[in-house]
Amino acid sequence: MAFNKEPDGYVKTIFSDLQGSWQNLRHAVVEHADSPDRERVLLHIDEGMSWESVRNLLYMRQCLLLVRNLLIQGEVSDEVAFWLEDVSRLLDETLQALREGEIN
Repeated sequence: MAFNKEPDGYVKTIFSDLQGSWQNLRHAVVEHADSPDRERVLLHIDEGMSWESVRNLLYMRQCLLLVRNLLIQGEVSDEVAFWLEDVSRLLDETLQALREGEIN
């Protein structure tokens, strides 16, 4: 019986940048968000970072919208706002790259 071999090298794509941005947003929320909805925000961030969301970027966009809506109900730190916008920008770039066939 043959086993699949794990690839030796990986090509960095916009997906890895997007995932890293989600992770930075999550960290910023943990460190700087003091709202009573912080746990709900973290739940939606985790959902946005999930493998299912990576396979369905339109669902990821919905998760991001929920995160944004929960965060803007209160005051957010500059760091949280920065990473929220970074995730949004990278998600838009990823969707554009998919439309243009640059990634699949």
